[in-house]
Amino acid sequence: MLTVTRIANLHYFEFTRKYRTVRDKHPFYELLYVDKGAITVEAEHYSGRLADGQLIIHMPCEEHSLSCDDSVGPNVIIIGFEADCGRLAEFSQVPVTLDGMQKKELAEVLKEGMSIWAPPYDTPYLPEMTRRAEIPWGAEEMFGHRLEMFLLRLIRGTEKTASGGSEPHTDSALLDSVNRYITEHYRQKITLDQLCLLFGMNKTTLCADFREAYGESVISRVNSLRVSDAKRLLREGNLSVTEISDAVGFSSIHYFCRIFKRITGQSPGDYERTVRARLDI
Repeated sequence: MLTVTRIANLHYFEFTRKYRTVRDKHPFYELLYVDKGAITVEAEHYSGRLADGQLIIHMPCEEHSLSCDDSVGPNVIIIGFEADCGRLAEFSQVPVTLDGMQKKELAEVLKEGMSIWAPPYDTPYLPEMTRRAEIPWGAEEMFGHRLEMFLLRLIRGTEKTASGGSEPHTDSALLDSVNRYITEHYRQKITLDQLCLLFGMNKTTLCADFREAYGESVISRVNSLRVSDAKRLLREGNLSVTEISDAVGFSSIHYFCRIFKRITGQSPGDYERTVRARLDI
């Protein structure tokens, strides 16, 4: 029997190269999965490399740390949880390589968790996750259920998913899901790596099929939504340009101004003055 009794944290890190954590321990399990790149793990039960697509679970109160390579900054999922199941100790000693179906199931766990907890997801040693103001009905139960099912299938060693040779063409329903996710989360940090993980696609297929379906790239879609929202906020006149840049999800004011002018042909300040002048007339 396996029951997840509490979620301690949920993280999606895009580590820089050469990054290293301090040695740490806590009274709950910690699932560690490398979505891209590789890391070196140092723990009581396992010390060694964790490669792309591999997972390990640290035991409660087990001291552990991780370090990144000199050349590549890896993407890593970390989920801290409490559970009643002695079988999880099996995954603290040897890394497990996930198959395609298991990766998809883990992505669903992450997506459900992101509907409960608000970003940032990449802050180390965060004492407590911030819950969203509005949480979908049943999301917490669904998150626990998805995590339990993922762990149960991991224990049973279900690795019979066929790994086809070439990447299939993405169906429209999946692309609609990607587009809907972007529309709902464009104010947050969105990367291609994150989308590929959440929707079980590779980067080449996602970029090509999204452009074919919507006539623009994923990044262009994100920026278009952000600029459209920024134009509304500029018209309302309650926030400064810097505050608007932050509110709609841009990483810096300079990038915001550059993208805004590329899309609208005007700087944010010129756009605001033009709108006000037109309204005055």
